[in-house]
Amino acid sequence: MKRDKINKFFSRIPKHIIILFVLVIWITPTLGLLITSLRPVQDINTSGWWMILKPRDDIASQQNLPKFTLNNYIDALVGYRGTRNYVSDCENGTAPLDMRCNAADILNPRGMIRALLNSLIVTIPATILPILFAAFAGYAFSWLDFKGRTLLFAILVGLQVVPLQMTMVPISRAYSTLGLNGTFLGVWLFHTGFGMPYAIYLMRNFLGSLPKDLFESAYLDGASHWTAFVQLAIPLAIPAIASLGIFQFLWVWNDLLVSLVFLGGTKPVITYQIANMVSSLGAGWHLLTAAAFLSMLLPIVVFFALQKYFVKGMLAGAVKG
Repeated sequence: MKRDKINKFFSRIPKHIIILFVLVIWITPTLGLLITSLRPVQDINTSGWWMILKPRDDIASQQNLPKFTLNNYIDALVGYRGTRNYVSDCENGTAPLDMRCNAADILNPRGMIRALLNSLIVTIPATILPILFAAFAGYAFSWLDFKGRTLLFAILVGLQVVPLQMTMVPISRAYSTLGLNGTFLGVWLFHTGFGMPYAIYLMRNFLGSLPKDLFESAYLDGASHWTAFVQLAIPLAIPAIASLGIFQFLWVWNDLLVSLVFLGGTKPVITYQIANMVSSLGAGWHLLTAAAFLSMLLPIVVFFALQKYFVKGMLAGAVKG
């Protein structure tokens, strides 16, 4: 018995080593990005983040610079472009002319706040709409008997392999005719259309795996399809809805191509604004570290809020296809 435990312990060592290796690969650059985002720009330009524990050189010591600062985050939020940083230049009266050095700077078009609001305006409807339509379609494919159901579902599964890039030109031309270019509605419709095949696939598989007797009992008791959908299917499908919500939210939040094509710089989203943090000559690249962490905050909150449903929803949705 003791030998079996020892053998079992040693048999797990390779797996644990691989897991630790993957964790190190992921955590190391993230930690470096975080440390860099908190360092003064002078230190960033002269040494790597791994030198944070090393004593500072004479120039940095003479300037009395702190080892950690929030100036990079402040500069990213207000879209600062200047010689040093927003706080110092405002105190010295050397801030650029477009900076007022008051609360109004938070709404600077080059800053992150407006882009963050635009990303929320794009992402929330573009996440809710596919989930809503997919829930209806998933129930129909699972519990309604209609002609061509199998063929239609097979077509939807096949549509998952269609790359969105090949539809950019025809949809852009259609949007120009309909006056949807440069509007949030156009982006919502695009993300909803391309999110539907996978969303329906996941919802259909999850709802189809629910006990048949449960729905038959509800129908025998006089429940309509609408009642069964609202009171049975939706509450039981919360894990699938949560996993689908995480996927769709992260996909839309991190999207640059669709927003760049259909919104451009008129209503910049957070990915577009981050790309513009650095000039064509590479100046201001240190702001990317702070901007990257600002853009990560909301997805992290969404993931951890719904993560208890995530694995359950993904596994249940993959059982029956």
